[in-house]
Amino acid sequence: MLIDTHAHLNFDVYKDDFDEVIRRSLDNGIWMTNVGTNFETSKRAVKISQKYPTGVYAAIGLHPINLDTGLVRIKIDPAEFSKKTHGASETEDAHFEKEFDFEKYKKLALRSFSEGKVVAIGEIGLDYYWKPKTTKKKQLFKQRQKDLLSEELELAKTLNLPVIFHCRMAHSDLIEFLSENPKLMPKRAVAHGFVGNLEQLQEYLNFGFYIGFNGIIFKKIEGIDFEENIKKTPLEKILIETDCPYLTPPPFENERNEPLYLRYIVQKIAKIKKIISERIAEITTKNARELFKT
Repeated sequence: MLIDTHAHLNFDVYKDDFDEVIRRSLDNGIWMTNVGTNFETSKRAVKISQKYPTGVYAAIGLHPINLDTGLVRIKIDPAEFSKKTHGASETEDAHFEKEFDFEKYKKLALRSFSEGKVVAIGEIGLDYYWKPKTTKKKQLFKQRQKDLLSEELELAKTLNLPVIFHCRMAHSDLIEFLSENPKLMPKRAVAHGFVGNLEQLQEYLNFGFYIGFNGIIFKKIEGIDFEENIKKTPLEKILIETDCPYLTPPPFENERNEPLYLRYIVQKIAKIKKIISERIAEITTKNARELFKT
């Protein structure tokens, strides 16, 4: 058994065949959590989870790049976007919400609480990839994201749910924010799709976080040593994920990703850790079930 702790089968790219993809995964012993990036994809993740008795769960949240800060506009070339995301719709990554509606997200979670289908708040965090150019606007932009993060962490605390953190080009700020706001520190969390250095990795481990690894570990990124990050992360703190439809691992880089390809992440980690794949599967499944209480 494997658990894909971060999937997006709630995205438009799967609208015609998500059931087929999910059935294929479940038939091969792979469970999954579909993660929201705004209210619409969060609602869809919940709806999809309710179609299956077990093995399919949802996380709800507003991704930082989907917050309309009024300070930056993301201009996406549809053809280039489609090429990079294997046909994923722009709506998932460019659907802005002007404010975080705490009560609306809370009600969405509570409607399925008795079923145990909403298992986390996420993906939430900081993302500085697209940001204003001027110093003043940049400061306001970052503060708006931090204000959003505060609200979503408060929601996680209210609902007693773990957090799925997204962080891109902002690890230092996220670590500082959490250190300075201990009342908002989640008891259970994962640093999803971790792309950072060893010092930042250790900070998250000191917080007690799990570390999520996906297909990006097959890539080469300047200043990032994925192999060393995996070596330094205790097995008891590793989670595996696809982040599908993105980051498809070799040998399927030019195809849409799906939970079935999780096995390649397992094989890569097993090789680095010098542990058999079955052991990686066993421990990461245990980790995921402990985090999400599934």
